[in-house]
Amino acid sequence: MSDKPSVLFVCVHNAGRSQMAAAWLRHLAGDRIEVRSAGSAPGDAVNPAAVEAMAEVGIDISGQAPKILTVDAVRVSDVCITMGCGDTCPVFPGKRYLDWKLEDPAGQGVAAVRPIRDKIRILVEALIEEIDQGPDV
Repeated sequence: MSDKPSVLFVCVHNAGRSQMAAAWLRHLAGDRIEVRSAGSAPGDAVNPAAVEAMAEVGIDISGQAPKILTVDAVRVSDVCITMGCGDTCPVFPGKRYLDWKLEDPAGQGVAAVRPIRDKIRILVEALIEEIDQGPDV
């Protein structure tokens, strides 16, 4: 286990919102924060519109693949951020849980995904600021 703070992003399919959030966090925080993403019912592939929207800002998520949410992924993360997966995420004492209300980009074109991408960036920037302020992630 790492001494770095760790964040787990969870959405249903792990194909859009959580993939974009993980990519933003990796991009903006570098290797200062350990980043994971998963889905309660992972899709077959990352949403092509999410891939295109992130490519527009210079971030390549084309090589990512949806992953299943595991109890271990939650256990080893300091912060668990859910995005529409409801009560599917296991809860452990001492973890910080956040629920980000974001529109689901599934089935939408890149024009509809751009505002979701931009909102996620703002949320990730605020999260980094909170994490950087102290050990109480």
